[in-house]
Amino acid sequence: MSENSDPRPEGEQPRSIRLTDPRALRAYAHPLRMSLVGLLRTSGPFTATRAAELTGESVASCSYHLRILAKYGLVEEAPGGKGREKPWRATARYTEWPEYSEDAAVTEAADALGAAIVERYFERVTRAMEGRHRLPRKWREAEQFGDRVLHLTPEELAGIGERIDDLFRPYETRAADPSLRPEGSRPVTVLQIAYLDQDVPESDEE
Repeated sequence: MSENSDPRPEGEQPRSIRLTDPRALRAYAHPLRMSLVGLLRTSGPFTATRAAELTGESVASCSYHLRILAKYGLVEEAPGGKGREKPWRATARYTEWPEYSEDAAVTEAADALGAAIVERYFERVTRAMEGRHRLPRKWREAEQFGDRVLHLTPEELAGIGERIDDLFRPYETRAADPSLRPEGSRPVTVLQIAYLDQDVPESDEE
């Protein structure tokens, strides 16, 4: 599984960081830590003071959670500043973790992180829906909300995910280089969720 993008040039950071340590997975599942990493990827680098302004948390709390994130390689100190005024930046544009592991501790921690990520996704979707009435007509008509049930094999589902990644990849460089963004473009979050629907009963043929 993977989530989230970072404004720094491509050459300065890896595309993604992969978490496999159960301790790192559990640490990242904290709501404020996920918010801090997400904000650093879209609006960083910034200091703990700025983090407090963006999240509504205290400077001390943000500073503590940034240090925890740094411990597991998700953020790092950026050049310049000192003390609480030192800036932080994300170490990668995306976070990945195992879909499956023979290690029960990894599986449990990864599933808990996945659940926390999904909860955060839908909190953000709810906020977007609540403020949707303020959007211009062209954005309201362009936004997409819907679902579909497809009968697929695991291989077909994985292939669809790969094609979706290929579709989005040409637009990723715009996060790092504002000069590549066309006039009128704005940040758009695209949720990519596909799961085996266990609420739909299997047919006799299956």
